[in-house]
Amino acid sequence: MRVQLRGLFDLQVNGFAGVDFNSPDLTEDRVDYALNRMRATGVTRCLPTLITGSLDRFVASARVLVSVRDPAIAGIHMEGPYISPADGARGAHPPEHIVPASIDGFERRQTACDGRIRLVTLAPEVPGAIALIEHLVRSGIRVAIGHTAATPEAIATAIAAGATLATHLGNGCPQMLPRHPNPIWELLAADGAFMSLIVDGHHLPGSTVKAMVRAKSAARTILVTDAMAAAGCAAGQYAIGGVVCELNEHGRVSLPGTPYLAGSALTMDQAIGNTVRFTGVPLEDAIAMASTIPAGWLGDATAGTVTAAWDAERSELRIERTEATEVPDLKNGATE
Repeated sequence: MRVQLRGLFDLQVNGFAGVDFNSPDLTEDRVDYALNRMRATGVTRCLPTLITGSLDRFVASARVLVSVRDPAIAGIHMEGPYISPADGARGAHPPEHIVPASIDGFERRQTACDGRIRLVTLAPEVPGAIALIEHLVRSGIRVAIGHTAATPEAIATAIAAGATLATHLGNGCPQMLPRHPNPIWELLAADGAFMSLIVDGHHLPGSTVKAMVRAKSAARTILVTDAMAAAGCAAGQYAIGGVVCELNEHGRVSLPGTPYLAGSALTMDQAIGNTVRFTGVPLEDAIAMASTIPAGWLGDATAGTVTAAWDAERSELRIERTEATEVPDLKNGATE
């Protein structure tokens, strides 16, 4: 069956097709190459994601990303450095660069991005986090909770301060958690928060995805790839922000010699097919999780159209053509 859908919108992508957006040798040509390869998977808009690292490395990558004038870049997602330093919770983020939350520190990064940071993922238990959340919300920047081992009280306080998303829920947390309470239950139950999920079959089992979507609802679920340079590539070693990761033949990206995942090799068309297969939601609902729902949550718009073939028996979406038109001007009354 042939289907037409709106251009897909990925809120979290660290790199693609061998290109690491966190690399100190990033160039505009490399970013253009990655964006073009992403379009072949149906993604017409995204937030390149800069993870925990030194200020100098952040600035170097940020300046390249904001110099690329492709409308596919809807802004920057800053994931860290205000996250939990605990093993498991911090994921692949280098511990030596994890720091307390700071308004001044954030503004230095925002200046490097020419004001284009639109989403910040942080852990609410980090010192200074709540004050920073309030500052970000006043500035019109979206806030997500992630890479955290926060108490229920800290999560509730962060949501009251304006955090409205759980970043890749079920990941970026310790391998072993109390049965209850724990951050996953708290964020699932939080009516004021959407959730994003990495539906690659490695970050979350299919049954977990199904239960999470039923609990949160499809309307408050956002699909992200959390893709890193390995996405769209053969098995081998790749890097994210100087951290060496390994993509195996089954599509799993991890820190070598550890159980810890490190981004993904997922593409958004695969995420849609996996979501239908794991949860049984209608195709149109899974497409919305990857297009209009993330765009609307961000206060933005999708762009372009995608023509694809849908194999219902296999739950596979095969992108045939992507037409990436200019982004609608929301200020002039355009709506999703």
